[in-house]
Amino acid sequence: MRLLLVEDDRELIASLKKPLKDAGYVVDVAEDGIEGEYLGNENIYDIAILDLGLPKRNGLEVLSNWREADNKLPVIVLTARDTWQERVDGFKSGADDYLGKPFHIEELLARITALLHRSIQSPGSSLKSGNLTLDEERQTVTTEDGQTHTLTGTEFRLLRYFLLNSGHILSKSRLTDHLYNLDSDKDSNVIEAYIKRLRKILGKECIETRRGQGYIFKESQQ
Repeated sequence: MRLLLVEDDRELIASLKKPLKDAGYVVDVAEDGIEGEYLGNENIYDIAILDLGLPKRNGLEVLSNWREADNKLPVIVLTARDTWQERVDGFKSGADDYLGKPFHIEELLARITALLHRSIQSPGSSLKSGNLTLDEERQTVTTEDGQTHTLTGTEFRLLRYFLLNSGHILSKSRLTDHLYNLDSDKDSNVIEAYIKRLRKILGKECIETRRGQGYIFKESQQ
């Protein structure tokens, strides 16, 4: 999953990037509101963490502009300004969740997971497809035969994205956009290699190739 962090506090940015990466998120950073608004409109992110006190353009304006443009990017507002009125203003502008500074990274990660799961009505820290369960905290998958497999970082990110978009055709370009950050060398052949590895774990029938279109994760049957 690809995450946009719009924050100008470099010390906070540095403290967040590693735990977010360890949790399976690819992170791009924008340090002002203008760049953040532009990147958020690129349709390559699954979620955004947005500070309100940004230089060049404040976070509420960025959020309002996204929503006026019918940009439905899930947004967690992150700010040191923790009054009830600013919470109300954030929600009125289109925020999906709100977290005041200072905070524990564990709470932020839990809120990110909850917000992503909310869109597919899958509460908790695991994603399920029939008898297949992806544990997002341990980054393991339990298959229908009851065996639990530890996944590499890329395998985990790829499978999580498939599960969050189960039944939808996903092109190679869309997969690379959501699995790698702006600085990465994106090679679609790498995607093919990891899909082969997932098929060995899950079974060939779980991920179907649609020629000329991409891949589709087929909902596992109970």
